[in-house]
Amino acid sequence: MNKQETAQGGRAAMFAGEVALITGAASGIGKACVESFLARGASVVGLDINPAITTLFDRDDFLGIECDITDEEAVKAAFARTVEVFGGLDMLVLNAGVFPAGVRIESLQLDEWRRVMRVNLDANVTLMREAYPLLKAARNKGRVVVNGSRNALAPGPGAAAYSTSKAALTQLARVAALEWGEDGIRVNIIHAHAVFDTGIWTEEVLQARAAHYGITVEEYKTNNVLKVEVTSHDVAEMAAEMCGPLFAKTTGAQVTVDGGSNRVI
Repeated sequence: MNKQETAQGGRAAMFAGEVALITGAASGIGKACVESFLARGASVVGLDINPAITTLFDRDDFLGIECDITDEEAVKAAFARTVEVFGGLDMLVLNAGVFPAGVRIESLQLDEWRRVMRVNLDANVTLMREAYPLLKAARNKGRVVVNGSRNALAPGPGAAAYSTSKAALTQLARVAALEWGEDGIRVNIIHAHAVFDTGIWTEEVLQARAAHYGITVEEYKTNNVLKVEVTSHDVAEMAAEMCGPLFAKTTGAQVTVDGGSNRVI
């Protein structure tokens, strides 16, 4: 069975013949997105500052590129390499970001503010700008999924830089949806929250945060309206489906993947 087929009756896979580029792809939600898009038949380019990205998957339909997304020339080179290897680009998943340690505004240093903005906002302007001509030329119309945050909808104290960067990124995505709609390019946003199977959430950190609220780790992981744990795979599956036929007539949407937040609903 080749990549163009699935195990069910030889039907073409959802993204057969298409190419997706995913940032922050070496771990967490980004790695899960790589797996979800590969499972649907796409060829995938994964960008990450972690050099482990280059050997993450040993298969012909995956290309891992070590890339600092705040470096414009490195981003341009990554897109050139994507075209060289796979011939073009159909889907872009903007996932890479940083979540700094909590600090109140009166103690927030401009260097830290600017660092967060460079990664969470400015880099994505470059990525979208460089991706646009490729997405415009995509055979089945280009698609973009932006990994926002619950903090864009309901910010919390101590996260001014992160919350502001994600709110600005959300607005950038909304403007892109307006501008690129005439080209048939869809731009949609995921607002995830409390995804704990990522590198920043060690068992020690989870225990400390749970103890802070006087609850167990399990209760902390499921502290949402539906009382469910949200995983990287859950977010990745939403990202993949947003690029598929179910969202063919949807752009500019903001969809939460958080089990339901009583600060948002």
